[in-house]
Amino acid sequence: MKPVTAYAELVSMNRAAITTGEAAALWQTAQGTAGRRLRAMEEAGLVRRLRRGLWALDRNIAPFVVAPFLTAPFPAYVSFWSALSRHEMIEQIPRQVSVASLDRTRRITTTIGIYEVHHLAPDLFGGYGGSEETGYLASPDKALFDTVYVRAATGSRAFFPELSLPADFDQAQVKKWVGRIQSPRLRTLVSRRLREVLGQASRSAT
Repeated sequence: MKPVTAYAELVSMNRAAITTGEAAALWQTAQGTAGRRLRAMEEAGLVRRLRRGLWALDRNIAPFVVAPFLTAPFPAYVSFWSALSRHEMIEQIPRQVSVASLDRTRRITTTIGIYEVHHLAPDLFGGYGGSEETGYLASPDKALFDTVYVRAATGSRAFFPELSLPADFDQAQVKKWVGRIQSPRLRTLVSRRLREVLGQASRSAT
């Protein structure tokens, strides 16, 4: 099968990325054969290898789109410092992509960057929007909560020298997420720290 023909079959799946195993199942061939075919497609400039066994069907795939494919079958969304930066709440531009997931905490290196995956309990997983095509991103309030919560859970504090709250920032949602923390001690720590952070933050004009 020619690389272009094989690529057309992959594109018909309407996926941003695909594993070697999924390609093998589509082509009804051995995984080794599928891997060689995908490498040929990469040489032809059709796909991009993200990491072992995972391929982007768009060579210019956006980094935020990749996150759920790295943690599959566990869901994931971009949050923490990466989401705060995307929402223009902080001036710093993180070098890694910070991801919230039901998957275990770990660091994943890909050909387009490093991903820092942080585990969240099911009760605290949510507060994001988007799609597979655009990527999943935490809302401004959830991104701030996630950042403070994860730091507090590891016994440290998140510092925000110049935090700016967008006009659509929802403090009621922050309070809702705090209420879902199971540990009373951790819930108190996170609530106290969020009050400090929000008290020092500036709010963007509507």
